[in-house]
Amino acid sequence: MASVLVVEDDQFVRSALIRHLTEASHTVRSVGTALEALREVAHFRFDVVVLDLGLPDLDGAEALKMLRGITDVPVIIATARDDETEIVRLLNDGADDYLVKPFSVEHLSARMTAVLRRARAAGAEPPPTLIRVGGLSIDPLRRQAELDGLPLDLTRREFDLLAFLAGRPGVVVPRKELLAEVWQQSYGDDQTIDVHLSWLRRKLGETAAQPRYLHTLRGVGVKLEPPRPEPGR
Repeated sequence: MASVLVVEDDQFVRSALIRHLTEASHTVRSVGTALEALREVAHFRFDVVVLDLGLPDLDGAEALKMLRGITDVPVIIATARDDETEIVRLLNDGADDYLVKPFSVEHLSARMTAVLRRARAAGAEPPPTLIRVGGLSIDPLRRQAELDGLPLDLTRREFDLLAFLAGRPGVVVPRKELLAEVWQQSYGDDQTIDVHLSWLRRKLGETAAQPRYLHTLRGVGVKLEPPRPEPGR
């Protein structure tokens, strides 16, 4: 059983979701606006939020960013928009999963189960220790990273990608594994990984043509390893 917040302004859809989730023994609260959702999350503890994008007071994408500013509760986006670029952006902005309307309540239940399973498994893991690779220092518990003693300003997804690769120094990680472990997706566009790798390289002071830490093996995957000593040093 989970505590669920349904954020949906369509009364018919909202009632159907409440009825089904309640019948499945979940505890359900519901609101019809983004501001109400923020108030609910600030005052109550939820296991998962089902967030509609077409809200009357604030676009759901903006609501997602505001939610991420105050909580790490898993968020499943419910949207009629099927544009892949926007879906990728929402996942990068902190959504844990998404469903394109119309969808069945059974489909929603399956996605909820998967999201909750990942969240509970993460919560059961022991506190991660400090990761050091060359001049990189990564603290997964505090979600902080430094390069040669200077803090790195990373987005949530950039940090997750860097920490995952740094936890496996010298190991070539297939793109499919990155999608599954960092993005929690069984499929997706390789361009998403390429974009984040490009942003990370820029912040690490390197390029794809002249890598120091991040190395891409075409058709195989990506690895992170300490920089090689420069000739003569």
